[in-house]
Amino acid sequence: MAHDATPSLDTHGEFVHRHIGPAEADVAKMLATVGFDSIDALIDAVVPDAIRERTPLELPAAQSEVAVLDELRALAERNEVNTSLIGLGYAGTITPPVILRNVLENPGWYT
Repeated sequence: MAHDATPSLDTHGEFVHRHIGPAEADVAKMLATVGFDSIDALIDAVVPDAIRERTPLELPAAQSEVAVLDELRALAERNEVNTSLIGLGYAGTITPPVILRNVLENPGWYT
């Protein structure tokens, strides 16, 4: 008996199929622990009506992971690499010990 691997290869690149979420038994156990029969019942009980949006979100159609990565790559290519000018006034100098002792290490100057 041959195993047909085509269906598993068709969606191999999809994030949703690689995501490891809670199993149905785990969800049921968590809901039973907090005393609810469903996630919808839990949300109804804990999310105040004043902040609850019940109308469906108007989202664009889902894209494949490959399409999203291509879009993000194209967006990243538009970034401009600029020269940082932070710290250009710094010069590695030696502070004389008398200044260190009497100014920088003197608590009268910083308390």
